[in-house]
Amino acid sequence: MNQAVLPITGYLDRFSARPGEDVVARISLRTAGPYRARLVRVICGDPNPDGPGMQFEDLSARLDRTLQGRHQPIHLGSYGLVPKGPARSPTAPCTWTILVWTADVVGAATLLSDGHLRIGSDSAGAFAEIAGSSGVVRINTGTPLAPRRWYRVWLSADPAAGRIVVGQQALGSSDIVQASRELDGLQLPSAAAVMFAADTPGTPRHHFTGKLEAPAILAGFVTDWSAPLPPTLAAWDFAIGIPTQVITDTGPQACHGHLVNLPARAIVGAHWIGREMCWRHAPQDYAAIQFHDGDLDDCGWDSDFTWTVPSDMPSGAYALHLTCDAGQDHIPFYVLPKQTGPFARVAFLASTFTYQAYANHARGNADAAYKARAAAWGASPYNPDDYPIYGRSTYNCHADNSGISISSRRRPILTMRPGFLTFDDARGSGLRHYPADTHLLGWLEAKNIAFDVITDEDLDNEGPALLATYRTVLTGSHPEYHTPNTLNALQHYTHAGGKLAYLGGNGFYWRVARVPELPHIIELRRAEGGIRAWQAEPGEYYHQLDGQYGGLWRRNRRPPQMLAGVGFSGQGKFEGTYYRRLPASYHPDYAWMFAGIDGEIIGDYGLSGGGAAGFELDRADPVLGTPANAAILARSENPPASFVTVPEELLSHLHTVSGEEPDALMRGEIVYFNTESGGAVFAVGSITFCGSLWNPAPANRGFNGPISCLLENVVRKFAGET
Repeated sequence: MNQAVLPITGYLDRFSARPGEDVVARISLRTAGPYRARLVRVICGDPNPDGPGMQFEDLSARLDRTLQGRHQPIHLGSYGLVPKGPARSPTAPCTWTILVWTADVVGAATLLSDGHLRIGSDSAGAFAEIAGSSGVVRINTGTPLAPRRWYRVWLSADPAAGRIVVGQQALGSSDIVQASRELDGLQLPSAAAVMFAADTPGTPRHHFTGKLEAPAILAGFVTDWSAPLPPTLAAWDFAIGIPTQVITDTGPQACHGHLVNLPARAIVGAHWIGREMCWRHAPQDYAAIQFHDGDLDDCGWDSDFTWTVPSDMPSGAYALHLTCDAGQDHIPFYVLPKQTGPFARVAFLASTFTYQAYANHARGNADAAYKARAAAWGASPYNPDDYPIYGRSTYNCHADNSGISISSRRRPILTMRPGFLTFDDARGSGLRHYPADTHLLGWLEAKNIAFDVITDEDLDNEGPALLATYRTVLTGSHPEYHTPNTLNALQHYTHAGGKLAYLGGNGFYWRVARVPELPHIIELRRAEGGIRAWQAEPGEYYHQLDGQYGGLWRRNRRPPQMLAGVGFSGQGKFEGTYYRRLPASYHPDYAWMFAGIDGEIIGDYGLSGGGAAGFELDRADPVLGTPANAAILARSENPPASFVTVPEELLSHLHTVSGEEPDALMRGEIVYFNTESGGAVFAVGSITFCGSLWNPAPANRGFNGPISCLLENVVRKFAGET
């Protein structure tokens, strides 16, 4: 099916690189032709005319190439491929069988293919297509498969008798539905390529969305599945190698295969009864693979060019600016400092795992008003709602309504672009994630605060050593997704004397999995608890990649309060309110942070929802790990009517875990505490805080005002300035 594509776009082999390292660019044009790629430094990515505006530094002297581009296709949809199936006599009887679970049947999909033979399902039930002397014939059971129920589906063929039978039987039922046909010149494949959930090797099509289990090829004609079965030619056990992309044949010819586009494993199978909730303890209960027609591991595009980061390139946020006759695009990336330095005193930790989790989030909000604002502001005109070909985010669902648990960075990410608008924000710019974090970068630039950039992925790979040289580390607006390595490194940093400024909300919330074999992939299971776009099925809370329990870090006994002093407490629409200073902010131990700030109310303005305390708010809680010496310096007031208490805080509609009234938990708090080693943590408890670094009031327009003053006092103190 043809789908809309951007005029020009691409992706890099990595989100970040150091001087001297290579960056590989993979580019695709809607129509083949020339294009230009030049380097820019990203200073600010907010196109709002009431804000600082889109700001780039032209670095075409570093990289400026005109190349001939071509269209590179994307092949969505996961499947299993066995390059060579079992050898057998083409005239001997044979049976193909597979267990099937589908939530919804729309159109015809392939369950198993073997050479020219195909077994599938459609709205009329199981069917088979097979070649005879007069061409390919199709036979159908005529009874639809009920959704969310396991079936055995099979095809039995006897060339000598010229007979084929296709059948289906719901597991646990004695009712068998089958159809038979006489067919002259019946031709059976031998040692052909076998596929699961698609057909046609090389150009896969007819993708199946649903679960498959226990595919097998038997050396005989089966009419009764309760009777002894004929010998096995091949039998693929999906319970073997769950963390891998290998599918194992336990039959005599060892016809092993592999998976394409990362379907979901560690999925409850046909015989799961809940005796074990972790697939590592009973892999045979998890012998299913859930395939989807929208899965995407890697676009697999050919390289267009390789660029070596110059040895003197400063650390910072950069982008490839691509232009062709039909349009333009930016591909962001970061440059880290050299391993040997020099290093700035301040590091910005880019939340690349969060950017990747939200990558191409289709919200359904790209209406006429949204597009009119994007056009008027010169914002990015491309919204994921209109371009499903680039894959969806972990906030979307597959066609069978199962949640998307895998996200790849080897694809164009429309939401990770300077100028991308998430919302048509009535009181601000409507930015989130990558472009929202450029509010902080633009502020650092305006305040002449030297900084380096590092990323979540770098921190996961390198651990505490990546942070050790910095006096202070600043997060962005929404560091939501973390691995054990990143949390451990940040905790080690603060306990070793480092100073962390957590400048967002809803941070350190979800646990994600990564493995060295798939460095471009993150996986998450939205297990019990938390505000979430979908929920994992019971028994599917453990990651397939690392076998560890997923879900909230709070459910993994690592509440955000243990690291940052505050944790997720309330959420509403993309709108904000203000903070009111509390008595602790006037204490001599903390008053330095508020030097130059008059009045009790701070942050009643901003480019993100119109207020510094908004959208998602965090609060302190000693029971969840807020240190006893933490001081609450300010607290948000008057939450907008759209705000609710997060579900993990609720025991019922009346009672909360903490014992406070539910409405009282809809607050954000600014918190500060020291660690025993001389480290410190400053946390603002709000996603929209950095949007208020810019004051849009005409009389006071710019990076000034109480929020800017507060953060400047903290950062300069943390960095060791006088």
